[in-house]
Amino acid sequence: MLTSAAATPAFSRTAAGASPGTPSWTSSSSSSLYCPSHGFPTAAGLTTARCESDAPPRSRRRPQVAEEDWKVKREVLLEKRVRSVDVKEALRLQKENGFVILDVRPEAEFKEGHPPGAINVQIYRLIKEWTPWDIARRAAFLFFGILAGTEENPEFMQTVEAKLEKDAKIIVACSSAGTMKPSQNLPEGQQSRSLIAAYLLVLNGYTNVFHLEGGLYQWFKEELPSVADE
Repeated sequence: MLTSAAATPAFSRTAAGASPGTPSWTSSSSSSLYCPSHGFPTAAGLTTARCESDAPPRSRRRPQVAEEDWKVKREVLLEKRVRSVDVKEALRLQKENGFVILDVRPEAEFKEGHPPGAINVQIYRLIKEWTPWDIARRAAFLFFGILAGTEENPEFMQTVEAKLEKDAKIIVACSSAGTMKPSQNLPEGQQSRSLIAAYLLVLNGYTNVFHLEGGLYQWFKEELPSVADE
């Protein structure tokens, strides 16, 4: 079934220090502090992930480690010539040049709608275990009214490698994409799940990695082809 719909950025979470990079906190319209790719912290040091958000004044962020960490990732992405392509160019590359769209959103979001032919390997997954620590993490999510907490997917690269050869031509996509482009407010750009995934791919030997500019939000907004899994 072909559909077109606006994509909503996913919420996911990781234990502090578990994600590939320490978050830098930014603000949202609420009084909570948000991380550009991980979300707001709880008293237990847990976070919920969002793809991007605007940066607040430096005084409201954890500046040094987090920003340096993303700076390193960005430098690697630029050094490896990871290029961002807009959604129409991505569609053309997929149709004419054999590119594969790697959708790193949670599986449930992927099933709701995705570009035809896209492959889903979620970079965050639903919390699976029931150890005391995992129960505490679920409780922290419930405190914020979130029923399904997520965590970093430890099988991300293993799953990608099972589906895609190292020389595959890949466009990595998430909800809102982030950017490597500098701006006045974001001199190092803005990290996101898709950029973190692209970073992991090039570190693990993938040589043709691109990034979907504007993310799947823009893809659906421009009413490009999409399908939903029944």
